[in-house]
Amino acid sequence: MACTTILVGKNASYDGSTIIARNEDSQQGEFTSKKFVVVKPEDQPRHYRSVISHVEIDLPDDPLQYTAVPDAVNKQGIWGEAGVNEANVAMSATETLTTNERVIGADPFVELTPARGKEGEDGYEPEIPGGIGEEDLLTIVLPYIRSAREGVERLGALLEEYGTYEMNGIAFSDVNEIWWLETVGGHHWIAKRVPDDAYVTMPNQLGIDEFDIDDALGDQEEHMCSADLREFIDDNHLDLAVEPVSPLNPRDMFGSHSDRDHVYNTPRAWYMQRFLNPYDEVWDGPDAAHRPDSDDIPWARQPERKITIEDVKYVLSSHYQGTPYDPYGTLGDESTRGSLRPIGINRQSQLAVMQIRPYRPESCRSIQWIAYGSNAFNTLVPFYANVDDTPAYFADTTDHVDSGNFYWANRIIAALSDAHFAATSPLIDRYREKTGGLGHRMLAAADEQVVRLDTNPVDLDDLADEEEAVDDVRDADAIIAAVRNPEVRGILAAANQTLSDQVKTETDALLSDVLYTASMNMRNDFHLSDN
Repeated sequence: MACTTILVGKNASYDGSTIIARNEDSQQGEFTSKKFVVVKPEDQPRHYRSVISHVEIDLPDDPLQYTAVPDAVNKQGIWGEAGVNEANVAMSATETLTTNERVIGADPFVELTPARGKEGEDGYEPEIPGGIGEEDLLTIVLPYIRSAREGVERLGALLEEYGTYEMNGIAFSDVNEIWWLETVGGHHWIAKRVPDDAYVTMPNQLGIDEFDIDDALGDQEEHMCSADLREFIDDNHLDLAVEPVSPLNPRDMFGSHSDRDHVYNTPRAWYMQRFLNPYDEVWDGPDAAHRPDSDDIPWARQPERKITIEDVKYVLSSHYQGTPYDPYGTLGDESTRGSLRPIGINRQSQLAVMQIRPYRPESCRSIQWIAYGSNAFNTLVPFYANVDDTPAYFADTTDHVDSGNFYWANRIIAALSDAHFAATSPLIDRYREKTGGLGHRMLAAADEQVVRLDTNPVDLDDLADEEEAVDDVRDADAIIAAVRNPEVRGILAAANQTLSDQVKTETDALLSDVLYTASMNMRNDFHLSDN
C-alpha cells in the first residue's frame, strides 16, 4: 500500500498543535472507496479475526470510542487507517516501508500458510495464521491507549507476540508528543519521538536515520525498541558502520538501497523538504545539497517557518510543481515530466490530518481533517472527533459511483480535471480556498460554544510550564470524562453537519463547473452554429 506521511511537532506547527497526516493510496490499478465513521465501544469486537492473515486476537473489554476511515466495502477487512480516540490520542496506520534481504532472512515475515488437503483425510495440514498488518492495526490498538507512548508500547507488544507480514510505519500523537514506530522484519521494531521543533517526511521507505539504542533499552526518553534489538543487530551483522558509532543509523541497517527508491520514494521527501525549507540549502542544479535521488535526506528537520494545515495539504497534494518533473507542468521535457512518483497521485483513497490542539478544552481538542480521492483536485475538511456520529455525506460511501457522496464526487472531479488541468485549476483553487475558510470559521464558532460550557478549562496562558500543564493538570480518566459530555457532543456534531452541508453545496457547484469546462473542450466540438 503506497502512502506519504508528514508529522509536525508542536513547536513546529502554527498553533502549538501536534499534527500527524498521511495519504492512503491504493495499489496500482485499484481504487478503494472510503468512509469516515465513529466506532462506539459496544460496536468494537472483543475477539478479532483478520481477513487477510486469519490471525485471531482476544481484545480488552474496555475499549474507548474512536474515529476511523475504513474501507466502504470491507472485502479485505476493516483497514481503519486513521482516527482519534476519547483520550485525545491519534493514530495513523500505516505507511508501507521498504527493507532488505538481510533483515527478511534474519526475521522472516509471518505470512498465512494455507491448509493443505481436506480435514480428516491423510496428509491434511491445517492452516497456520499469519501476523498482523495494516488491515488490523488501528482496530486492535487505538481503542486501548491513553497516550502516544502507550500506543508504541501496545503495538510493540503485539508485534513481538503475533509478528507481521509486512513492513510498516505507524504514527501516534497526543497533545504533547508524537511517536513514530517502524517494523523491522517479522517481529522487531523501533520507535522514536518526533522532536517538538521539527517535522518528519516519510515516503514508503524506512526513514529513521539516527537511533539511540542505549536510550531505547534504558530510560526510553526519546527511543523505544523490541527487547532483543541489540542482539538481533549483532547476531545478523546488520550494522554497516565502518567504525562503531552512536547513534545508530537504522536506515542503513534495516532499510532499502535500491534504484527504485530514487524514482518512487526519495523524490517525495526531497520535494516536501524543498517546500518547507526553501532557503536552508540548494535543492536544484549541480550544486544541490540534496537531489531527488539522494539517500541521505534527513528524517526530521526544523522548518524555516511554522507549518500550517494548508502547508500539510499542499505537500501531500504535490506533483513537483515548479520543477521539471511536474506531469502537468511546462518545465523540463518528456523525459522528465512524470518520471518521478508524485505525492498527489490518481489512486489516492483518503487523506487524514489529526490535529490535537493544546489551547482548547479536552472535549473539542481533537480535529480530524478529511479529504477523499486524488489530492491534487480535492479539499481538506475539518471535523470534530468527539461526536457520536459523522455526516452521511462523508460516511455513507458505497462501491457504487454516486456524486451524492463526497468520495465519488471527488473522484469524478479529478477524472474530469486531469484532462483539462490548466482550465480547471483556477476553479479548484477557489473551491479549496472557500471550503478551507468555511472549515476554519466553523471551528472557531463551535469552539466558542464549547468554551462557554466548560466549567473547568485548562488555561495554559496562566500556567508557567505549558508542557507540565498538558501532562499533569488532567489525567486520562478526567479527559475521557470531559470528552463524554453529551451536550458538547451535540454541539460538535451539529457543527460537523453544518460544515458537511456547506461543503456539499460547494462540491456540487465545482462538479458542475468542471463538467461544463471539460464539455466545452471535447474534441468533437464544431464551431459552426446550428442556428
